[in-house]
Amino acid sequence: MSAVLSVRGVTKRFDEVVANDAVDLEVRPGEVVGLLGHNGAGKTTLVSQVVGLLRPDEGGIHVAGVDAIAHPALARRAVALQSQGQAPLAGLTPRAAIEYAGRLRGLSPREARAAAVRIAEELDIGEWLDRRALPDGRGISGGVRRLTAFAMAIVAPTPVVVLDEPTNDVDAARRRLLWQAVRRLGERGAGVLLVTHNVVEAERVVDELVLLDRGRVVAAGTPAQLHGADDDLRLELTLHPDGDDPSEAPDPPMSVTRRVRAGRRLLLTHSAAEARHAVSWAAGLRDAGRIESYSLTPATLEDAYLALTGTQPELESTDV
Repeated sequence: MSAVLSVRGVTKRFDEVVANDAVDLEVRPGEVVGLLGHNGAGKTTLVSQVVGLLRPDEGGIHVAGVDAIAHPALARRAVALQSQGQAPLAGLTPRAAIEYAGRLRGLSPREARAAAVRIAEELDIGEWLDRRALPDGRGISGGVRRLTAFAMAIVAPTPVVVLDEPTNDVDAARRRLLWQAVRRLGERGAGVLLVTHNVVEAERVVDELVLLDRGRVVAAGTPAQLHGADDDLRLELTLHPDGDDPSEAPDPPMSVTRRVRAGRRLLLTHSAAEARHAVSWAAGLRDAGRIESYSLTPATLEDAYLALTGTQPELESTDV
């Protein structure tokens, strides 16, 4: 199936800083593709080029078959964007903002009114639908403003939907509703590019992941492909402040396939067959006072992310 969003070799420089370095990715109809990276990895710069706000120095971008560099205005019609910043809603109610967005996307007044009500029910923001947003964040909360911006992006069908950190400020319960709405976008045939730095959200929501680090794609694939073999386990050791790494000498009694140090956390990936040896070794370290605590869990995408980027990912919530 042809991609509705294709990015090939995109490079963008700001003086001596290379924000995007030969980035490749594609999104097919019905897919949710996550663009995962720490703050400053180049995610929002790439989004700005996809929607025509920036022009790449090298490479090509096609949106719904349109060359987005040669014809940015035409390509932009095929993309709905929820930007990273809050939408300028001052003076508007969520109902009015969503309806205006629908009308701009070609819906009739009746269709826009019905869509605003339907999406407000899906996201559980009906009680704020007619409450006016005031300047300086007054009137409605940041979370409701964020959900309103999401509703504005999805109010009318488009081939491509780009969501840049859509869950910022959103509470756990409504974040779950938002992700359900994202999955429904895919089921209806839209291609979704989800930009995030939250590993937990990315792993549970997306079909494919592209990991970005310092402007370069360092890995791509399904979450299962990226986090390792199904029977891999993660032994996490919590070290004392300024504590030594006990896995360096002597060697642990299991074969470590991935080793990452993140602050006081030491993450050791090994096979499930060696779980008994790993636990016995870790318990001995704790009893000897060499570590504070340990845990043994299935390996996750976080382990791969840390190993590939050396950056601590966002783990603010598991309610997705």
